Amino acid sequence: MAHVSEHNCDVLVVGTGPAGLVAALAMAQAGLATIVVGPAMDPARDTRTTALFTGSVALLHNLGLGPALVPSMVPMTGLRLIDDTGGIWRAPEILFRAGELGLTEFGINIDNATLNTVLLAAARTQRGLRLIEDTVAPGFGLGANTTTVKLGGVGTISTRLVVGADGRSSLCRREAGIEAPTSPYQQSAVATRFHHTRPHDGISSEFHRKAGPLTTVPLAGLESSLVWVETPEEARRLMALDEAAFIQELNGRLQGLLGAVTAIGPRASFPLTRMAADRLGARRIALIGEAAHVIPPIGAQGLNLGLRDIATLVELITRARGLAADIGGETVLEAYETERRSDVASRAAMVDTLNRSLISDFLPLHLVRGAGLHALNTIPWLRRLIMREGLHPSGRVPALMRS
Repeated sequence: MAHVSEHNCDVLVVGTGPAGLVAALAMAQAGLATIVVGPAMDPARDTRTTALFTGSVALLHNLGLGPALVPSMVPMTGLRLIDDTGGIWRAPEILFRAGELGLTEFGINIDNATLNTVLLAAARTQRGLRLIEDTVAPGFGLGANTTTVKLGGVGTISTRLVVGADGRSSLCRREAGIEAPTSPYQQSAVATRFHHTRPHDGISSEFHRKAGPLTTVPLAGLESSLVWVETPEEARRLMALDEAAFIQELNGRLQGLLGAVTAIGPRASFPLTRMAADRLGARRIALIGEAAHVIPPIGAQGLNLGLRDIATLVELITRARGLAADIGGETVLEAYETERRSDVASRAAMVDTLNRSLISDFLPLHLVRGAGLHALNTIPWLRRLIMREGLHPSGRVPALMRS
């Protein structure tokens, strides 16, 4: 008869992607007995990159990850918007610079493989944190003060709070009884990285095209990452091209902005969807990251939203513990919903509106978008407002995200 392992903790984090590992590290460093559960992963398999804004970078530094991550962080000092829709009124090119806000950079771009490797290594050595490479089974047992979760292998975990960081198909979300309306777009993204002959100067460039945006983000040296949004049919065609043919297509789309493309990395493609959970927590389960919200890869909002979820949740749990309150109770979960809902909803609406303004054939919508971009190019206070809101929502910044 197999031995059944029984574990007890304050917080169980389900999911070992970047959001899950950051959440687990943050909980453990806040003095909470924490377990993180997820399948064994090979960090090097993820060939994508992630752009992180200043608050997210501060969070990583505050968790003590700076020394391991800084050598791989590439600063983003500017953001260029280029109207490539081919409309009757072409909006002016816009270049936002971090210096306009008194900053040296808007944030950084980093290889996911490096980020995942550092997070996984930190999770293995963090005091107060246990990493279990396994899955969790359906059928969480909700008690008066704890939830009992069965592992996919052998064993159970009793916890005061479950943090669902298990992605867009979240089991935790289903166990919480939370609905998550999903709206697919008729778009897919092709993601890769490429070498080029002209320096990017730390500037991320976003071409606004009728099929969707094409975005380049700086990497070290003469290299950038790429997210290229197209119709699903066109994305499949691009994925099927050999390297030389893909480079030729990309050179045409970039219009010489970064000189000539000389080489590309592995390509990946994924469909674009929008998803928002009806609630961010229930039944001793709090949702973070893509278990709670999924938005298209426009404006680098995805993981930055998830990290703000984590920083807010840690702060609320720490406050509740200081008051000897139930860290997984409805009061904490309702406060988490209240604190995060407006940020999540506004980011999703902003990205959705921009995306639909590109792919729509409705002429007045194109005129409004063009007028808005023209205003951003000519009204200094509006430029600064949009830049600040793009980095983080106005209002209180969680402690973990302060420099």
